[in-house]
Order: sequence, then structure tokens, then C-alpha cells
Amino acid sequence: MLFDTHAHLDDTQFDDSRADVISRAKLAGVVGIVAVGTTAVSSQRCCQLAAEYPDYVYAAVGIQPNYVGEAEEDDWKQIEQLIGSPGVRAVGETGLDDYWKDSPMELQVDYFLRHVDLAHRHGLPFIVHMRESCPQIIEVLQPLARQRTLCGVMHSYTGDWPQAKQLLDFGLHISFAGMVTFKKSADLREVARQVPEDRLLIETDSPYLSPEPLRGRRPNEPARVAHTLECLAETRGVSADHLAHVTTANARRLLSLG
Repeated sequence: MLFDTHAHLDDTQFDDSRADVISRAKLAGVVGIVAVGTTAVSSQRCCQLAAEYPDYVYAAVGIQPNYVGEAEEDDWKQIEQLIGSPGVRAVGETGLDDYWKDSPMELQVDYFLRHVDLAHRHGLPFIVHMRESCPQIIEVLQPLARQRTLCGVMHSYTGDWPQAKQLLDFGLHISFAGMVTFKKSADLREVARQVPEDRLLIETDSPYLSPEPLRGRRPNEPARVAHTLECLAETRGVSADHLAHVTTANARRLLSLG
């Protein structure tokens, strides 16, 4: 029983295989997938997928930081309108990206705060993109965390343990993708070992970040979340069945799925 908390099912790489990808996920034991939007158009498509696969695919709507520089104000209005669509269970992907620098950081912060506020107003978790930007994310969220416990997830976490500890203190969940399985990722696995069991999530970030032993074989897909789960279970010294149950329960609780 597995739950992929972050997949870009709307990606064009799946246009000729999406139904098969979802069928393979079900056969692999995946009981739910969050389809995560990156633009207004992408978010609309994720809502359509949630409607097409009810109670299995759930939508997150937002504008990813690398796209906020090209977003129109009407795009944000569309995100606000999509919040009410059936199957929407999260806001995002939002956050900050200091690697690609496709959008000015000041604008990224503005949109990040918009997403966090929108999620709070609607009682939804927010999903945080954090490439090369964990210290900045902590700086942005810290004033809010002084006012209330935050509800969200650091997706595809790659920071260190002191940063993870601070984000956990804010109230956030920590999610690991295929990168944690890479041979060079011993430090990241040590972080994953320390995350409290009730705050741990797994994801694929498909079609990206295929886990070992499938690294480099794209597109990645939700069925492969099992490899990340098995790596984390071994790292933490627990059975895969136990951790699958735990991470699925965490996902369902975070997304208010009962």
C-alpha cells in the first residue's frame, strides 16, 4: 500500500501512456497519486485527471517558482478558482528555486506567500519546491510559523538535518523522491533516517528522478515509488510493509482523505 505524493501526471511524456502508467501504479500497490500543477494550464489538467480518476488521483494547483516570471495575473486568478474543483487536495507546487534563476527571487517569494496564504484560507496543505533554496524558504516561512503551525510538505527534500529539524518544528512534512536512493546520497539517507515517522512521505516527482536501480530511465512513473520506499525502510531499519502503511497513512491524513 503506497501513496505517491508528488507526480506530474499531466506531463506530455505521459500523453501516449497515461492510462497504462496508472494501471501499472495500481498493480504495484499504489493507492493514491497527487498530480501536481506547475502552471495555470497544468493545474487545470491535473484537476481534469482527478475528475477522470476519482478517489485515486488528487490534484494540487499552483504555479511553480520557475514559471512565475511568465505568469499573467489572470493565471493566479485561475489558480484561486481551481481551489474549489473536486479532487483538489493541496496548493502547489510553490516554493523557491535558486538554481535555474528563471524568475526573479523577489517575485518567487511573492508567489510563494500567495500560495501559503491561499492554502491556509482553504484549509489545504501547500507543496514546497526547494532547489538550492532551503535557507531562503526557512527565512520566508519563519515569521508565519511564529503565528501558527504550518501545514505543508517539503517535496523531494535535499537539505541537511538542521534545516529539516527547523522545518519540522514549523509543522511541515518531509517527502523523499528517487534522489535518496542514489549511491552518492548517503548524507540525505541519514537525514531521512531521522525524520519522525509521522512526518515522512514518499514520492516519485515523475517523470523525473527515477530511483535506483532505474536511475536515468525515463520517464519515471508512480509505480516506481516502491523503490524509494524500500530504500527508506532499509535506511530506517524497519520493514517495507510497515513503512508503506505509515507513509500512506501520513499522506491520507495530510490530504484530509479520511
